[in-house]
Amino acid sequence: MYNVLTCLAYEHDLALVAVAGILCYLTNLGTVVFLARARGLSKPAARWSWCAFAAVTGGFGIWATHFIAMLAYDAGLPVTYQFGPTLFSLAVAVVATTVAGIATIKMRGAEAAIAAGLVFGVGVSSMHFIGMSAVEFGGHIQWRSDLVITAILLCALVSPFGFWKASGSSRVGLWMGAGLLAAGIVGMHFTAMGAAELIPDATVVSDTPHLSKPWMVTTILVAAVSMILSGLIAVAVTARAERSTRKANENFELLVNGVTDYAIYMLDPQGNISSWNTGAERFKGYSASEVIGKHFSRFMSKEDQAAGVPLAALQQAKNEGRFEANGWRYRKDGSAFFANIVIQPVYGEAGEHVGFAKITRDISEQKAAADRIQEVSRNLDLALENMIQGICLFDKDERLVLSNQRYRDIFRLTDGFLEPGITYWEIVKRGYELALADPEEALQRARAHYDRQISAVRSGQKSLIHKISEDRTILANFSTLSEGGWVATFEDITDRTRSEEQIAFLAKHDGLTKLPNRSAFTDFLAHEVAFADHTSGRMAVLGIDLNKFKLVNDQMGHAVGDQVLVELASRMSAVLGSGEIVARFGGDEFAALKRYNDVSELNDFVTRLSDALNSTVEIRDHKLSCGASIGISVYPKDGKTPQALLANADLAMYRAKQSISQNVCFYDGEMDDVARDRARMAKDLWQAIEEGQFKLNYQVQKSIATSETTGYEVLLRWVHPERGNVPPVDFIEVAEECGAILPIGEWVLREACREAATWEPHLKVAVNLSPVQIAHADIGALVDQVLQETKLDPSRLELEITESSIIVDKNRAMAALQAIKALGVSIAIDDFGTGYSSLETLRSFPFDKIKLDRSFMTELNESDEAKAMVRAILALGQGLRIPVLAEGVETSEQLDILRSEGCHEAQGYLLGRPGPTVEKSVGLAA
Repeated sequence: MYNVLTCLAYEHDLALVAVAGILCYLTNLGTVVFLARARGLSKPAARWSWCAFAAVTGGFGIWATHFIAMLAYDAGLPVTYQFGPTLFSLAVAVVATTVAGIATIKMRGAEAAIAAGLVFGVGVSSMHFIGMSAVEFGGHIQWRSDLVITAILLCALVSPFGFWKASGSSRVGLWMGAGLLAAGIVGMHFTAMGAAELIPDATVVSDTPHLSKPWMVTTILVAAVSMILSGLIAVAVTARAERSTRKANENFELLVNGVTDYAIYMLDPQGNISSWNTGAERFKGYSASEVIGKHFSRFMSKEDQAAGVPLAALQQAKNEGRFEANGWRYRKDGSAFFANIVIQPVYGEAGEHVGFAKITRDISEQKAAADRIQEVSRNLDLALENMIQGICLFDKDERLVLSNQRYRDIFRLTDGFLEPGITYWEIVKRGYELALADPEEALQRARAHYDRQISAVRSGQKSLIHKISEDRTILANFSTLSEGGWVATFEDITDRTRSEEQIAFLAKHDGLTKLPNRSAFTDFLAHEVAFADHTSGRMAVLGIDLNKFKLVNDQMGHAVGDQVLVELASRMSAVLGSGEIVARFGGDEFAALKRYNDVSELNDFVTRLSDALNSTVEIRDHKLSCGASIGISVYPKDGKTPQALLANADLAMYRAKQSISQNVCFYDGEMDDVARDRARMAKDLWQAIEEGQFKLNYQVQKSIATSETTGYEVLLRWVHPERGNVPPVDFIEVAEECGAILPIGEWVLREACREAATWEPHLKVAVNLSPVQIAHADIGALVDQVLQETKLDPSRLELEITESSIIVDKNRAMAALQAIKALGVSIAIDDFGTGYSSLETLRSFPFDKIKLDRSFMTELNESDEAKAMVRAILALGQGLRIPVLAEGVETSEQLDILRSEGCHEAQGYLLGRPGPTVEKSVGLAA
């Protein structure tokens, strides 16, 4: 340290030392100011320009400081400087300053200060010793290594603190940073100068070109000061410009942020948000910190994002200079608002694209108002265009103001023709020209139409009917306006007119065959009865029913059935003469009426109708022949009122239908009373179902071998309020014909099972099934349902069927029996040995029991043939392993024969009479 102070005090020109120190401080001040300027710029070109300027001025200034301080050194020997090493030392100073400046820009914080300081310290030290190597004098330099190292460390350690203090933007920090850098340089310089000792040596002679001391001082000082001052001036000028720009930007930002009705923000070229105003925050609910740096597509729906709408908007704005659209945008809380969006590209000073300016305005209220107006307008348009009437509005000059599509359609006018402003006369004239082929007729009709319409409007008339052509009728309704115009509605009532005519026709005619219907026939019949009564004339009523029409419907379908009806109706109409009428009552029922004087006329009429009905009808390559049954009642013998004549004709027709040899029957009072009685009974049966007039009796069934009771057969009884007790043989067939057997049979099954569920568990209950039940009901499902409802064990239920139940539709019957059998229910074949009994029936289905008909019991004691038949049936049962139960056992002899022949079970009066309860039956049997 002593050497350093001695060197500074006694071997230096202190005036030049002061100059060097001031220059060093100014140089470092300029360097840190220029680097701070570079760090504050965003444009790369400007940033690196200031960095380069800082490197050149700083490096040159430090080099100048070094050599002015060197020139201040006087060791008592003449000293010169080599040109090459001197310039190389300048390059080293510039490079070191450059690298240090790059570090301060590229790096941040302490890392930047340390890196820049170390590079700067080592570089400046290197510049010093390279510069010392350029010194020439008559001798050589001897270095103290400890001071050399100290000099280098001093600069390298102090410089990072200088860069760290200058890394901020405050002026004090810049001044202090420059001072520390200057101190490090000056300290290094004079420490290094103290480490050098110049040793004279007469043998050393320098002939290298050198620079004179005055020239170097002047040149270096002027150049360094000029560069530093010019740089500082440039900084001052740009700072003032920036302050002005910043002030303008601040004012603009205040203006933008003060706008709260618009969301105004900037986007970078990729669409990321770079600025955010108060209006944007109010509209969208995001603070600036939440959205800056995020893509603006976050405000759009996921569908728009997926469709690429955000990028398309930016591309359109860039290509066309502007993008504007309306659409839904979404806030931070998920709520939506309808917005007007404007996007414009923003370009830099050099014309480069730097981003986009985006303005968003909430127009939800405007949209709502526009939507309401549009909705009202749309509803009005819809109402007008969907009116079934044509509507038009004319002003006081008879010019069209508005009209709807239906008005154009009614008069078959083109859209281009029917424009507002056209006169009513032109419309009417054009309408008739399109409707009529003859121009003169069209003009004449148009004039008449126009005159009638205008006259009606002016007179206050409310409506008119116009016959446009032979097949078109228009109803016009109009209302006059206070200013002289009028509103008119037009309705094409052609279809209505036709419908009214059709309705009037259908009111008296059948819609399918176009024959008179029941109402028309009844009216005509009443007229004919009155006429015959007045004239003592004769008249016949015919009831007609097709025989095989149901078969046609079932096999060919109802469409073919309808064609058959139409053809037969046409044929009957074709053979009608004067005083004759045929009507359709419905389905395949017809009625006819004939006024006659002689029976031969009636017979001829019947023959004509029979021939028409019985002849073959060809439809779809099929030849169909239904045939018909005809019943005839004659006035006044068979009835004097229309009702009586129709009823008696029907009775005669039913008798003809049941007859094998006759298709035509005249009413016979005695014979048709039976049919009438059956009809009354059918009606009574339905009433009996509603009123609960049926009851059940039970007849015991016993084992022949053990005499033990095995079960009971259910017998149905009808207690009629007028007829008394009606036996099943009198009403079962009627019930089957009218369909009442279905609800009756279901009631019997349910009541029998309910009762049997209360018996001892070994007793079975036998219930008869009608063929109708098997053919027309889902008997398997019914049995299952009843068993579940009554909780009766299926093995205790035995259903009895006759063979006639099977032969009508064997496949259907067998399927039904299989379904019942699957439930665990027993099935017995009843009345075996009569009717259609055959081995095929027994082979087709595994019956659980054969019931021998009671008719065999009456002759069993006296007839060998009856015994042989019973023996054969019992043998058949044994062979098939099917038990046989004999019905109608009334004597002990009959029971003994059955026992000897191996019959299993029996029932009859001998064993017990039928009774309403099981207990009573048991008692009677005992």
